[in-house]
Amino acid sequence: MNLSFFDQFMSPYLLGIPLILLSTLFPTLLIPPSSNRLHTNRLYTIMLWLINLTMKQLMLPLVKKSHKWALILVSLILFLLTINLLGLLPYTFTPTTQLSMNMALALPLWLATVLTGLRNQPSISLGHLLPEGTPTLLIPALIMIETTSLLIRPLALGVRLTANLTAGHLLIQLISTAAITLLPTMPTISLLTTFVLLLLTVLEMAVAMIQAYVFTLLLSLYLQENT
Repeated sequence: MNLSFFDQFMSPYLLGIPLILLSTLFPTLLIPPSSNRLHTNRLYTIMLWLINLTMKQLMLPLVKKSHKWALILVSLILFLLTINLLGLLPYTFTPTTQLSMNMALALPLWLATVLTGLRNQPSISLGHLLPEGTPTLLIPALIMIETTSLLIRPLALGVRLTANLTAGHLLIQLISTAAITLLPTMPTISLLTTFVLLLLTVLEMAVAMIQAYVFTLLLSLYLQENT
């Protein structure tokens, strides 16, 4: 019974072929194509308004030369947002519950921000490893601590996204299992449990959107430090 709770995090297979790539590419089908018409449908207008609002919030702390990252950051937040929300549907698979995929997103993007800082302003980027006015005896220890905190950033990005989505999915499955189990014997408790499940589902939708935003926002902050 305990193992069945984690079956939802296993990549689905069809004829021995993993379908995680199909699950990853499916959200792109939900994005309407661009149009040259002056008037478009309301869904497309709302989507463009949300994209512009999100892009303004992400680009606000960045200098002008870092705005070339706008397409990458907006594409990333839309990608994570659609995958996280689609994973809440019944009989679906959420690729962002896999630590390997989240690390594959976090590590190259974090490394790109670090290399950007080392190329454009190497002295300032290396100066972050040693705060100004540090006593001489503490310099080796602080350099090791700051280096460790720098190297652990991509791991924190990937683990944060994985842990939050995994915990939410497990809670939803546990409460839904309890509601079904209690229905024949205690229908009133089962109805209350179902109401809690609905509230938890709404909360998990908010968590899915917040985690996509936090993942992208932290990357933009890392970029801000290096530009």
